Amino acid sequence: MFSRDRWQEIFETISKNKLRTFLSGFTVALGIFIFIILFGLGNGLKNSFQEFFLDDASNAIFLYPGKTSMPYKGFKANRKIEFDNEDLEDIKTNFPLLIEYVTPRITRSGLTRYKGENNTYTTSAVAPGHQFIEKTIIMKGRYINQSDLDKNAKHAVIGRLVVKDLFKTEDPIGKYIDIGSSVYKVIGVFQDEGGDRQERYIYIPYTTRQLLEKGNDKIDQIVVTFPKEFGHTGALALESSLKKYFKDKKSIDPQDPNGIYFQNLTDDLKQSQQFAVVLQLIVSFVGLGTLIAGIIGISNIMVFVVKERTKELGIRKALGATPRSVIQMILQESVFITTISGYLGLLLGIFVLESIGLKLEDFFIKNPFIDVGTAIAATVVLIIFGAVAGYIPAKRAARIKPIVALRDE
Repeated sequence: MFSRDRWQEIFETISKNKLRTFLSGFTVALGIFIFIILFGLGNGLKNSFQEFFLDDASNAIFLYPGKTSMPYKGFKANRKIEFDNEDLEDIKTNFPLLIEYVTPRITRSGLTRYKGENNTYTTSAVAPGHQFIEKTIIMKGRYINQSDLDKNAKHAVIGRLVVKDLFKTEDPIGKYIDIGSSVYKVIGVFQDEGGDRQERYIYIPYTTRQLLEKGNDKIDQIVVTFPKEFGHTGALALESSLKKYFKDKKSIDPQDPNGIYFQNLTDDLKQSQQFAVVLQLIVSFVGLGTLIAGIIGISNIMVFVVKERTKELGIRKALGATPRSVIQMILQESVFITTISGYLGLLLGIFVLESIGLKLEDFFIKNPFIDVGTAIAATVVLIIFGAVAGYIPAKRAARIKPIVALRDE
């Protein structure tokens, strides 16, 4: 029930005890502020972690050729394994229902020129499916298609920052660039969430690269994707099948760990998710510790506040105030101060997190944030415990006889 007299009394008490009120409120606000900042920074760390691991398609398996470490079927150890175009076709033929996209990668680095501008970029020779594996976003023009492969076309898809370096404000579509003394027509511009390094790549048809390199059919690596519905277990089964097939085809000992290397992003993703869960638990533990520290601080302040007001409470009881009314007055004052201070700490914490934005990217903290629901829940918890912290000493003080309270020093 609303009591104007009680609220007036509370405000008078607050105005007469500014230091005490400030200490109580500061403890609450600081507890909420630290909780929000720590929790937000933890989420920012998770953002960077997930962006690092989830930039490319997670349903992909990478195959890298290596050197054998064991002799097998008459072949000596230390034999170099190579991939070629036939391997691409074999994957499509033998795993038709298990594969979504197959693409080779032939990576080179070369000086690229346009008019008076030049710079060295990484050139990756790929197939059309590479766009979906790398999650490449086309800004202008188009990506490499099957016709480019069939015709060995000298077409190039360049990154957003390549455009910025070489073309400045000029539209690059249809223009010609010189890559390692070979001229390519720019057919597309892309951007990539992987950041600056990815956006300084140049993609060309892999058949064109092979033609330029004396017409060979060699491939640096192969990337395949599979339906996401396969899940972790299906991904491991596909990896095992590919490993068995290629070791048999390339005459590699089944026990040889070095002939061909496999990187299964689904397996990496699962480990990453497990790490993210551990990271969230650590963040939650730190946040809980901060709240507990805030609760302890409030409790200590409230014990001090009630102790300081013992004589005042004795006078109230001597004038006829009931123990219940004394407790209600202290609780109402405690909850009011805690609520206002907690709300201010919440707003300040959220404001600081939003102000940070990308400023801590160098420290692997990107876009730190906290859910409003989590922040409000933490504030409510602190308010509740602030009320409990005020109730316990208030109840004890309310039981003191007026004559004893008046003698308190």
